[in-house]
Amino acid sequence: MKKTLLLAVALFMSLSMFAQQALWDRAPVVSPEIHPDNTVTFRLKAPKAVSVQVVSDFGRADMKETKDGVWEYTTPNPLPSELYSYAYIVDGLKMLDPANIQVNRDVATLSNIFFIGGGQGDLYKVNDVPHGTVSKVWYDSPTLNMKRRLTVYTPAGYETSGKRYPVFYLLHGAGGDEEAWMTLGRASQILDNLIAQGKAKPMIVVMTNGNANQEAAPDQSADRKDKEGNVQRMMQGAFEQSFPDVMKYIEKNYRTINKKSARAIAGLSMGGFHTLHISKYYPDTFDYVGLFSAAIFPNKNSESPVYQDMEGKLKVQFAKKPALYYIAIGNKDFLYKANEEYRQLLDKNGLKYIYKESEDGHIWKNWRIYLSDFAPRLFK
Repeated sequence: MKKTLLLAVALFMSLSMFAQQALWDRAPVVSPEIHPDNTVTFRLKAPKAVSVQVVSDFGRADMKETKDGVWEYTTPNPLPSELYSYAYIVDGLKMLDPANIQVNRDVATLSNIFFIGGGQGDLYKVNDVPHGTVSKVWYDSPTLNMKRRLTVYTPAGYETSGKRYPVFYLLHGAGGDEEAWMTLGRASQILDNLIAQGKAKPMIVVMTNGNANQEAAPDQSADRKDKEGNVQRMMQGAFEQSFPDVMKYIEKNYRTINKKSARAIAGLSMGGFHTLHISKYYPDTFDYVGLFSAAIFPNKNSESPVYQDMEGKLKVQFAKKPALYYIAIGNKDFLYKANEEYRQLLDKNGLKYIYKESEDGHIWKNWRIYLSDFAPRLFK
């Protein structure tokens, strides 16, 4: 009995020490270090490494070993105000920076992030302003025959105001899920900051999972085999036809203004595709529509009624005079030509829209900029 007790005490002490280790096991270096001139130094202690590189939004660079096995790299030029992602390549193996606790997931890729302030990047930070509430909720989708997960942002003061709010449905791209706009998109920080500055109206923002085969983000649902294939279920009309299930849940469970002038929808890439086709399939539903680097034209072999008579449906939608139809894309985006052809189609039919063209390609930097520009235009 005595031996058993001693063994139990020893086991408890070892587990306690292990649990406490995270409190004291701090990284031995400061990284990234943002200097007053907005250059940035990255550091990694790896005394046995042969080669170390930092790979980031601004490129890939070799790091140099200094004393005590610490590898360093300092950007040669100041970085513009933005959010940046990065990771290390150590002897050919990708790894995160152990000195930086800020980590984001983009599809299956994990990266560290940091912010450069003094401009656009300030919108992406957690600032000293009133904060909205972010909830992860489950709704019933009879159309897709499953329970599904949503991310919902309610603005600061929602819980106590008693007011009703307009709703903005914000959709992710291929490979993303209901977490995407909250992590790399920084949606809640952007909305908090714009609302606090008086540049955007207080609004509810609903972030869906646009993969019709999924209940939720991969780590948030029970094992469910995709029998129909990701690509087909993403863009075969199922998600668009099921969208009223989302709206029914939101309008039943939140204090919403249930009319066209108080609803907006926008999305990036695949989410832009969904936005285009949802908004024209339900032409009396959304007064504000945003296509961010959108995929445009459906598969010609698709038999879904959502995609039939695209030009005719667009004419009906625009005849109802949406308050805003917004198209934005980077000049190096692989979808640039498709967007150009779509604008030609709209122009041919005299359908009015606002167009924003930015630098760079199919990247989160652009989609955060578009959200920051689109949200202040809503519900005026």
